[in-house]
Amino acid sequence: MKRITFWIYLFAVSSVLYGQVDSTNLNKWVPTGILGLNVSQVALDNWTAGGESSLAFGFIGNFTLVHQTENLLFDNKLKLAYGRSKIGDDDFRNTDNEIFMDNLLSPNVGWVVNPYVSNTLRSVIADGFDYSGDSPLKISSFWDPGYLNQGVGMTYQQSEFVSARMGVGFKETFTSEFTRYSDDPETEEVETFKFETGIEFVAKAKYAFSETVGIESEVFLFSAFNELDVWDVRWDTTFMAKISDWFNFNINVLLVYDKTQSVKTQLKEALQFGITYSLF
Repeated sequence: MKRITFWIYLFAVSSVLYGQVDSTNLNKWVPTGILGLNVSQVALDNWTAGGESSLAFGFIGNFTLVHQTENLLFDNKLKLAYGRSKIGDDDFRNTDNEIFMDNLLSPNVGWVVNPYVSNTLRSVIADGFDYSGDSPLKISSFWDPGYLNQGVGMTYQQSEFVSARMGVGFKETFTSEFTRYSDDPETEEVETFKFETGIEFVAKAKYAFSETVGIESEVFLFSAFNELDVWDVRWDTTFMAKISDWFNFNINVLLVYDKTQSVKTQLKEALQFGITYSLF
């Protein structure tokens, strides 16, 4: 059951909206790629004020690839985030660990809303651990679990700053070792694959306060037809300030709710200052 078939994709945060695209980019593949690196290091030796040596680093990659004609939009986004930290003699621990891909195919039919077919992909980049116990407990690895969400429906994107879509959604969960994310406890068999059909809703906003300061926010919702009172939520918001061509400051807040992962809402906040480099 573990396969990644070619799915048609959903427009990304940096999507170029219909009717608002530079005509010089029509009928061309337009790539963007930004890499960010943040490093923090403290070394102490016979330091009477107390404290411990520490080292932390974080890597962020944001890539988009857009192809648009007068009648069709094909938009792809890839986000990579990975970070680790070490305090004193402790081993390195993960502080960030995610791969997220979001793509779209949407024809322009001239209506207030346009049809779309979509896909999102989510997983971790490296092994993930729970550090709450006496020793680290491995709870995930690349594509274990892995999530695919597809959708078919209608998009609304008449605003320069906000877009939204809603349609029938399909969610696949893939596992190998960590089957608690996919197993049905009501059956004797241990399932490594779970398929769900339901409703999806996605809303995205992007606003620039100035040439150097802006905010992006996107929320993904999915609810299975057999459990419409429970919704999977992924709400990702980033505030960005460009200090110079090389240095960038941002605050990212990621809220996640998925009851197969945790019955409580998950929240991650990251304040980052470091080097950014535009590949293209």
